[in-house]
Parts: sequence; structure tokens; C-alpha cells
Amino acid sequence: MRPSSSIAEGIVDPLFGSAAVDAAVSDESWLQAMLDFEAGLAESEADAGLVPVPLAAEIAAACRADSFDMAEIGRRSVGSGNPAAPLVRALMDAVSPEAREYVHLGATSQDVIDTSLSLIARRAIDVILDDLSQLSSACAGLMETHGHTLITARTLLQPAVPTTLGYKAAAWMVSVDEARVLLRRVRFERLAVQFGGAAGTLASLEGAGVDIAHRLATRLGLVEPALPWHTDRTRIAELAGALGTAVGVLGKIARDITLLAQAEIAEAEEADPGTSSTLPQKRNPVRAVLVLASAARAPGLVGTLFSTMVQEHERATGAWHAEWDAIRDLLRITGGASHHASALLSSLRINPARMAENLADDGGLAMAEHLALELSRRAGRAIALDIVRRCSEESIEHHLQFTDVVRNDPDVRKHLSKGQITAALDPAGYLGSIDELIGRAGDAHRDTGPQR
Repeated sequence: MRPSSSIAEGIVDPLFGSAAVDAAVSDESWLQAMLDFEAGLAESEADAGLVPVPLAAEIAAACRADSFDMAEIGRRSVGSGNPAAPLVRALMDAVSPEAREYVHLGATSQDVIDTSLSLIARRAIDVILDDLSQLSSACAGLMETHGHTLITARTLLQPAVPTTLGYKAAAWMVSVDEARVLLRRVRFERLAVQFGGAAGTLASLEGAGVDIAHRLATRLGLVEPALPWHTDRTRIAELAGALGTAVGVLGKIARDITLLAQAEIAEAEEADPGTSSTLPQKRNPVRAVLVLASAARAPGLVGTLFSTMVQEHERATGAWHAEWDAIRDLLRITGGASHHASALLSSLRINPARMAENLADDGGLAMAEHLALELSRRAGRAIALDIVRRCSEESIEHHLQFTDVVRNDPDVRKHLSKGQITAALDPAGYLGSIDELIGRAGDAHRDTGPQR
């Protein structure tokens, strides 16, 4: 067999995957997963007394991907519409005439391919979960270290009120942990063996089919479904949804980092920023950019997999075929995004001084809400809002420090003392329930655990 090439070859492919996930979803891995099905089927049928044990062992021994010409199987798959049929033919040719009678006994092509996709998805998700666990731990580290590092909260990309970097990291962490929970559920509860024969009835096994399906699921370490799921694609939809959710979570974090890394903001940056082919001063957030690229691609792949749920009767005409590359591509870009995001957060450079400068550079406008609250306790809400709005407009229109306008405003001074004004304008005094919320996030993170 000609050695398999990596899925991440070429000019751009290496940018969007990770070595481990690329290996898990490569053609060679997929071929081996299909052969794992055939080996497991023969051995399960031997356990059930349908196949002589020595012949099952012979079939299993022949199920090695490096013994087959993958390119030739691919060429022949055009004639059958899927790669399972030519693979079964090649496997039959690789064993003795006696064993040949028992190859693929009772199965159909979709059983091979669906089960093999469950197997490669499981291997890829294990890698993704490890990356997400590392990412979550990195977020937890930022949360603990920077729980009181002041930063400007921004809504609609505009300065809003003070928050802390630790609280921002806590929000990242919780979303990553929730994505991990979804993926873990799919990995351990929804990746199932497929074994139904021609139309899901297992008729050719004359009553032994359910027992063999149970044995096969156990042998392969996959879930045993209540029924074959040839045209019930809820499992595929859940896989797509969990992967798409994970990429979306990673994209949100990457988006935040690209914004924090803007030269005008400069509150954080990648430890190893990218360079420009033209501009020597550029420090590009390349890992974040690659995560965002994956986040832009994922919804289309998820949409493809949701659209393929509409299938005809007992076997689909095209919708099933459309799943294969979409699943592998979605696994691959999720793997790349989780790899890049984990590396990015684990070495993110933080600039607390710049965060403080940016918070102060708006002249104290971030404290307008707090000032209004303090005034409302003494002057009533409507009057307080009018006073603060007038001060804000004066600050903005005349390019004055909001804090200076407030301290000199007679209506503010009428209701608040100097000390009360100073307290109302102190960002550290307007963090609300951040400490409690960070504590709750930490508790939830510990409950989620670092395990896959």
C-alpha cells in the first residue's frame, strides 16, 4: 500500500487543523476504522457461534490498513457510491476462500461507514476534549490571577462600566466548560455502533442480529442503540451541534483577544504574534485569527449536517453521502481551533497597566452609572439621570474629563460631598457581585473537572 499522506498538506491546510486530530480523521485512520468494524463483526459473530473462530481470527488479522491500496479503493468507490463496497471486496480477496464466506456477514455498507465515523469521531473528540481542558485551565488561571485587575467592560464595542480581567476570563472558562460537557455527552453517550443490514431488520442473521449488535458495540467501545439508525440522524445532528458550539465558544474568545490586542487598545497580546510580509512593525494575533476562521466555517458545516437529516424511508439517496466530508471537516477545524485557542490562552501576555490607562482615558465616563445611582439615593432617579446626562454631554462635547466636570458641577455638589463624589468615581468600588460570581464560576469549573 502507498503510504497515506497527512490530511494537513498543501499551502493552507496546515493552518486549520492540529496534528493529532488530523491524524485521527485522515484517510488512513478512516480506512482502519472501517476495517476495525469488519474485524469486530467477524469476532462478534464468532462469539455468537455464527463464524468459526479460526476464520474470524484470520479475517481480523487481515484488517490492517497498510495491507490495502487506499487509492485503488477510492477509485473503485465511484462504481458503488461509497468506499465500503470495494473495501469489502478487497478484504475478501485478502483471506482464504473459507474465510471469504464470512467477511461482512449480515452487514451493509452504511453499517461500515457509520460505525467507522463514530470511531474516528471518538478519537478526534478525545483530542479536542484534552485541548479544551487545557484551555479551561488557562482561563481559570487568568481568573484567579486577575480577579481584581480592572479593565473596561465594552458593550456594542463602546466603553460601558468597569469590570475585571478575571471576570472576563471566568466567562470564557464557563463557556468552554459548557462546550466540554456537550462534547463529553456526545462522545460517551451518542457515538453508536451501526448494525442493521440491508434495511435495518438484520434479517439475514436469522434472529441473531440483536445479540451480535450488542457484542459488536461492546467490542468496539461504542454505544449500543435501541435500533439501527440508518435514516435517524439525530446522533449526527448532536455531534454537529456539539462541535459547532465548541467552535463558536472558541471564536468568541478569539474575537475578544483580537480586540484586546489592537494597537490602540494593547491590553493583551499573543506570546508569539505573527509577522507581516510588508510591515515590519506588525504584531498580528495569528492564532486568534485562525480560530476565527474556523468559527466562520463551522456554521456552514453544521448546517449541512442538519440538512442531511431529511432522508427517504430506510436508506437515503445522497443525504447520507453528504455527511462524510462534512463530519471530518467539522472535526478537523474544531481540532485546529481548540489547539490554537489552548496554545493562545496558555501564553497570553497581559498588560494590566494599559488596562488601567484605558479605563482612565475616558475621563471617568465608565463611572456615570455609579454616579447616577449615588445621586438617585439623594435626589431621586429622574433628577439624577438628568444631572449625569448633562455632565456626560459636557465632557464629550467639550473634550473635558468627566471627573473634572462632575467635581465642579453645582448640582452634583449639592447632593454629594467631595468624599462621596470620589467614591462614586472610583472604578474599584463599582464591581458589583464580581467576587461572588467568580467564586461561582470556580465552583462550576471544579464540578466539571479536568477529565475528558
